[in-house]
Amino acid sequence: MPVVVRTPQSSVDDVVPVARPITVEDLLSSRTGWGFPDDFSLPAVRALFGVQKDGRDLRDWPDPDTWLRLLAQVPLLHQPGDAWLYGTSSDLQGILVARAWGRTLPDFLAERIFAPLGMADTGFAASTRQGHRLTSSYTRAPDGTLTLADPRDGAWTHVPRFHSGGGGLVSTADDLLAFARMLLAGGEGDGRRLLDPASVRRMTTDHLTPEQRGAATLFLEGEGWGYGGQVDVSTRAPWNVPGRYGWVGGTGTTAHLVPATTTSATTATAMTLATTTILLTQVAMDSPTPTPIMRSFWECAAAGRP
Repeated sequence: MPVVVRTPQSSVDDVVPVARPITVEDLLSSRTGWGFPDDFSLPAVRALFGVQKDGRDLRDWPDPDTWLRLLAQVPLLHQPGDAWLYGTSSDLQGILVARAWGRTLPDFLAERIFAPLGMADTGFAASTRQGHRLTSSYTRAPDGTLTLADPRDGAWTHVPRFHSGGGGLVSTADDLLAFARMLLAGGEGDGRRLLDPASVRRMTTDHLTPEQRGAATLFLEGEGWGYGGQVDVSTRAPWNVPGRYGWVGGTGTTAHLVPATTTSATTATAMTLATTTILLTQVAMDSPTPTPIMRSFWECAAAGRP
């Protein structure tokens, strides 16, 4: 049974029992008690960094059973359900799906999502025949210069030992668009139903309390969280539309769904069509804060500019 640090500032050996078991709802809404808050200096968070490594490259992660044993040695930062924390819950979701399915997460995704949607270029590795299509990625130094981070050395043509529910897939803009269209259509894609409309609504509905949103300023900037993605609840920026759902990737990618909206006045009714915004760059983020190019892209998309 997991234990919880007495306070977020407590040492990792100053712990109390969990008040209740972690539920699937906690896992889906990223409120298990494991994960990253705004303050990375907390003792339990520093301990988590030894297990929760950079999710942009899974090649040095252990197998899921080993990873779970290591994670079990790290105390929870908060009681289950009390706080939204980034990252760890998503990785745990991948393990849960594989165990419930009785096969691997790559098998599940390929059979239940990628194949039905025609997402032939999405997976934990590119086909050896498609290796030439992989793009290189870069990190940016403080002086603005770029350093090659992934030299396309063939590693992404091999499935890693760890199959994360939070990242590690290779894909294309076309495949991401197919997935987004399925969600916008209430779970139906390419003439097949993959999800019940009620499941899509729960995925794209905020499940956090105002206090939980207010504490997640670094990652969420005060917005909400559904299942696996951010859900906007305010209009604090031009691109923030209540119900907008999506997330940003540490490698410099971002994809969001903007639901259709209807506004009415005494004399007129206006409708904004549902849209999908996808931005793929080759420069990794150096912090959880969205990059200037992401914000510019969102602003242009919100204004309907090319």
